[in-house]
Amino acid sequence: MTLQGRVAIVVGASGGIGAATVRALCREGATVVLAALPDALLDAIAAEVAYSGVPSLVVPTDITRREDIDVLVARTLVEFGRIDVLVNAAGIATRPSIADETDADLERMVAINLLGCARAMHAVMPIMKAQRSGSIISLGSVAGEIGVLGIYSATKFGLRGLSDTVRREVRSYGIGVTLIEPGFVQTSMNPAMTNLPSPDIVADAIIAAIRRPRRRVIVPGSYRFAVALAKAAPGMLDLVFGNAWIQERLNRDNDVRVGDPGSP
Repeated sequence: MTLQGRVAIVVGASGGIGAATVRALCREGATVVLAALPDALLDAIAAEVAYSGVPSLVVPTDITRREDIDVLVARTLVEFGRIDVLVNAAGIATRPSIADETDADLERMVAINLLGCARAMHAVMPIMKAQRSGSIISLGSVAGEIGVLGIYSATKFGLRGLSDTVRREVRSYGIGVTLIEPGFVQTSMNPAMTNLPSPDIVADAIIAAIRRPRRRVIVPGSYRFAVALAKAAPGMLDLVFGNAWIQERLNRDNDVRVGDPGSP
């Protein structure tokens, strides 16, 4: 599948993976719609796209508001007449222990990481069905295969189930649905970690999945063993991560990693 002239919406376009995906789509000649909360990061990536000369549209969007998502889709159709690709790249991090979160934290995590993706899919599916073509890519996580990060893992487990059911629902319409599951990559969610892969590795996986849809893609590939082990020997993971010292270390390291868990 060539991406030249294809219309792609990137939700979460101002984040590390989202911005890398926008750049990758531009290199492929796609028309890009940038959706994210209005801030300096969105302005910066929008300026990059404008400078490249690729047709684009910037739609400030809060994915916790259904009306914003409907405006995003409507403006894309008015401007370009079709929607070929949806990339759900918005997401926030959290602490591993659910006991450390407020009720508002829990609601916000579900609203952004899971419900926002579901709403975006719901909004574009009638259009893609009418076109009898399209590609929906969502950013899950290895934590959606291995439950160790509290409500964050729960939202990514949920996104895995959502992707499976939507893929089966739209298969006969020529619409591909792929879940990309990254491990740790170098983004603002991991400011204290070093020597991590660039978010470009995830963007490349997204481009490949648009061209050739797959059920799930784990990146970097080194995480595949951990996922296979979790499925083959869940009791072993219970023993390891059920250890009080491991839980204490996990929480301490993750507090350093995410900083303020309320920040996107």
